[in-house]
Amino acid sequence: MPVLPSQLLYLFASLIWGSTWMAITFQLGTVDPAASVGYRFLLAGVLFLIWSRGRGEACLLPLPQLRWSALQGVLLFGFSYTLTYEAERHIASGLMAVLNSSMLLFNLIGMRIAFGRKLDGKSMLGAGLGGVGIVLVFWPELVTVKDASSWLGVACGLAAALLASCSNLVSQRNYQTGVPLLAGTGWAMILGGVTALLISLAQGHSLSFDMRLAYIASLLYLAVFGSVIAFACYFTLIGRIGAGRAGYVAVAVPILALILSGFFEGFVWHVWTVLGIVCAVAGNLIMLVEPLHWRRLSGRLQPATPPAD
Repeated sequence: MPVLPSQLLYLFASLIWGSTWMAITFQLGTVDPAASVGYRFLLAGVLFLIWSRGRGEACLLPLPQLRWSALQGVLLFGFSYTLTYEAERHIASGLMAVLNSSMLLFNLIGMRIAFGRKLDGKSMLGAGLGGVGIVLVFWPELVTVKDASSWLGVACGLAAALLASCSNLVSQRNYQTGVPLLAGTGWAMILGGVTALLISLAQGHSLSFDMRLAYIASLLYLAVFGSVIAFACYFTLIGRIGAGRAGYVAVAVPILALILSGFFEGFVWHVWTVLGIVCAVAGNLIMLVEPLHWRRLSGRLQPATPPAD
């Protein structure tokens, strides 16, 4: 894909995923959620391979690379997304957004364990502010967790975030070892999509399809924009700045979705909403601005030293 600044990659992924919640609502109904996940990523995976072929790159991968791509796909596009849909059957989507933001912490710890990257204060501060911001924004939904069904949703949500974080670490490993982005992601999505379909069958559901225009149009949007473009940006970002910092998309996405909800669904803003967004934006700046830029900025803000007498 074209060489874009990391900030633009982050912005594109966040904006697209912040809007996919509207498309997902058109996917719910007659088709089993796991089957919808499978259809989405099978289509997106094929599009990635077509993109790879169009660029003159090989679509077939050596067996060792295919194994790692398969692991990435099964973790993220198979189990993690299926668990996310299952969680939203038991808890509100806003609470799922809070649980998904735990991926920040999982990513930072995973980067330390898998790649020996230090847990620097800048990253911890940015992740902490982002987590606080998400909790403040969705506090009314957090207090609704009281019965067994809700706790099952929480468990599914945390498991989805953990599996997504493990997949992010595999993605970074693949980037560092030279697995082609387009072909590798394509096979990951295809194998993850197959996994989601198998999960649906294992649960006793039929692989039905909805021929309504709304379902097909939303599926195309989720496959092309929500999967091909957004994940191409995101996985490139992981390779450049690491899974820890790239994972901050998990904070930006629900905030952007909330803003869109205010425009299209009449979401009522409260003081906690504003404070939460302020914390999340501050965390974004801390995580994304390069250390050199911070040093330059702090140097400009420091008062000039008076000349010695």
